[in-house]
Amino acid sequence: MPRSDITPEAAWRRFGASFSAAVAVLGLAAIGFVALFDPYGLRAAPGRPPGPLMDSNQRFLYPQIVRSGAYDAAVIGTSTARLLDPRDLDRAFGARFANLAMNAATPYEQSEVAALVLRHVRPKAMIFALDTTWCEAEADRRRLTFRPFPAWLYEDTANGGFMRQVNWRSLTIAGGVLLHRLGLAPERIRGDGFAVFTPPEWSYDAPRAAAHIHSGATALDDTDASETKAPASDGPMPALAWLDALLRKTPAEALKLVAFMPVNVAAQGRPGTPQGQREAACKAQVARIGEMRGATVVDFRYPSSVTTDDTNYWDALHYRLPVAGRIIGSLKAATQGGADDAGGVYRVLARP
Repeated sequence: MPRSDITPEAAWRRFGASFSAAVAVLGLAAIGFVALFDPYGLRAAPGRPPGPLMDSNQRFLYPQIVRSGAYDAAVIGTSTARLLDPRDLDRAFGARFANLAMNAATPYEQSEVAALVLRHVRPKAMIFALDTTWCEAEADRRRLTFRPFPAWLYEDTANGGFMRQVNWRSLTIAGGVLLHRLGLAPERIRGDGFAVFTPPEWSYDAPRAAAHIHSGATALDDTDASETKAPASDGPMPALAWLDALLRKTPAEALKLVAFMPVNVAAQGRPGTPQGQREAACKAQVARIGEMRGATVVDFRYPSSVTTDDTNYWDALHYRLPVAGRIIGSLKAATQGGADDAGGVYRVLARP
């Protein structure tokens, strides 16, 4: 039976105190849970590898890969470079690669990832996989997408990170880490950043892919177009100054590779059109930067046996998995031979 000597005011005070205590306990438990499972690898450092990579947004995952010190080479780019397998790159170039390409990443986001690499690692190799977003006149103003970009994770020390990551998203990802450690959930991305985001090869449907290619649509549900149409007139290309700065900061002894990725010819600017003229001007400017900074600049973005064959693509931007192996082989050949491909798959625009 309720006590009759407790006034309503006292009862409300007791309820408020109990409720506040419960909230405090739950809040501390949440903070402790996130800190324990460290979903974004704030404790990652040389000799202390990060845990499983469970978030679907690569922007939250890559800083811990970089800070782990496990890799001395990196791929920087968008979804058009995500299928380059670091293990194949390791064999080709004798380094330990991480693939740090991100779906629909802007040049600014790519630059932030590359800058983090250059601050924490003395790389043996850096591969910059370019799309025409690097040629945009507004790249310095259109820095982010609708996807969250956690700038605090890209700071040198991620100060206050344990508190800044306490939110529902981090709590959910920490739960995913727990499930992975219990053997109940696979990691989303391999420890070196690699993941096959395209559908299984056995499911490839050539007519359906061709329809996507020539409609300009994307066939993939977990990524989107990484490019926009070039402006009609010539104009500044501010992102190329970032590329120049990154290549300048890359150690002189490192392999520096810049590659325009092989999108389907349907996504390329036709010669003589404003888009085609801008792409040509962008390539020429990148070639000059490459020559000045000791980089090999390779162009896959032109009509070739790869880019004109629709059966190599899921949609206008995303090639199939076997093409990725050909790209790696071509990059190695370009750095060794320094000449255009005899089969016409790539052109060397600049060499050290």
